[in-house]
Amino acid sequence: MWPCAAGLAVASVSTVPPESTQRAVGYPSLFLLVLIGALVPVVPTGALVSSAAVVAFHETAPFALALVFVTASLAAFLGDVTLYWLGRRGMLSRNGSRWLDAIQARAPEERLVLARERLAGHGVAVLVLSRLVPAGRIPVMLACLLAGWPLRRFARGNAPACLAWALTYQVIGILGGSLFEEPWEGVVAAVALTVVIGAAPGLVRKFRQRHR
Repeated sequence: MWPCAAGLAVASVSTVPPESTQRAVGYPSLFLLVLIGALVPVVPTGALVSSAAVVAFHETAPFALALVFVTASLAAFLGDVTLYWLGRRGMLSRNGSRWLDAIQARAPEERLVLARERLAGHGVAVLVLSRLVPAGRIPVMLACLLAGWPLRRFARGNAPACLAWALTYQVIGILGGSLFEEPWEGVVAAVALTVVIGAAPGLVRKFRQRHR
């Protein structure tokens, strides 16, 4: 079963159910959690993908890592497209929507201005980068909404972004899994690394602000 939280990472290997049970429960759980995390950006989806990759790395079943990659990238893509569609509905509505309000609330003004400038200059490439940069997805998505991108154009640009995102965090999980013999040790290492990666940009910004 794929870990749903960091606490599950330290479970004893002797209590882990058979691989067939893990797959039957794990892939749907991973898909659902990544989908929810794309719609409500509070779920640590990167850590989930890395943890799932660690477990898949230690499995004997063929194509386990490939299934993690397909599951994570598809769920992220569907979640992003759904959130963008909801945001467009809010943009076209006179009264807006709570989804559009939520997107705007998570896009600080300075980051939105920067995202709009980069989007105007580089287009789809900015979408790919935004998926890899922690907290970069929502400002770029809002910039696309303000620029009037139709859903089809956003979806075309977001597809490679989700593939690159899933591959990046899966590589982190594989590295964690290769360093340790026990799956739970690799999961802990992968989760710790994704937390550090996620916190780094905020710490850098605070450091720069203090020294201005």
